[in-house]
Amino acid sequence: MSEAIALKNEIHAALSAAVDALCSAGHIAPGGVIVLGCSTSEVAGARIGKGSVPELGEVIAEAMLSACAALGVHAAFQCCEHLNRAIVMEESVLHSRCLMQVNAVPQPKAGGSVPSAAWKRLQKPALAAFIQADAAIDIGDTLVGMHIRPVAVPLRIEYDHVGHANLVMAYSRLPYIGGSRAVYE
Repeated sequence: MSEAIALKNEIHAALSAAVDALCSAGHIAPGGVIVLGCSTSEVAGARIGKGSVPELGEVIAEAMLSACAALGVHAAFQCCEHLNRAIVMEESVLHSRCLMQVNAVPQPKAGGSVPSAAWKRLQKPALAAFIQADAAIDIGDTLVGMHIRPVAVPLRIEYDHVGHANLVMAYSRLPYIGGSRAVYE
C-alpha cells in the first residue's frame, strides 16, 4: 500500500475514533458541534504554516465531515491566524447558535487547507468570528481551545498523532458553581 493511501486511511480512522470518543465521553447529542483545527504542514512533517498541503486538506475535511455526519453532530473548522481563527461551518449552524458572521472565503494560504476544503464541501458555508463548541480536535498544535465552551476536559485515545502532527482533543462539561453547600448530579 502506498504511503498516501496509508495516510488517508490513518486520517479517516483517527478522526472517526476521535469524534466517536468525544461524543461518548462528552455526552454530545446529535446537533452538537465539534470544531477541528488542523495544520496540514504539521501532518506532512513541516513546521506549522510553512508547508500547506491542499490535497491533505481535502482528505481531512472529508474525513471530519463523514465522522460527524455518522453521529449526527456538526463539524466546524478553525481557520489560521490570517483569518483571525474564524470558524467555517454550515450557515444553518451559524444562525441557530446566533453567531456573528464575518466576510471572507478561506484559501490554503489565508485560512488554511482544511477550512478551505471544508468550505467547498459544505452545502451553504459560512464563516463565524468565533464559536463555543461542545468539543474540539486539534491536529498539529493549532491552539483550537479558544473555541471550546468552558470547562474543557482533555481526552486521550489510541491515536496521538495524525501523520507527523500531534493529536489533542477535549470536550466541555458544565461548570460547577456554588460552594460547600452546592449539590451536583
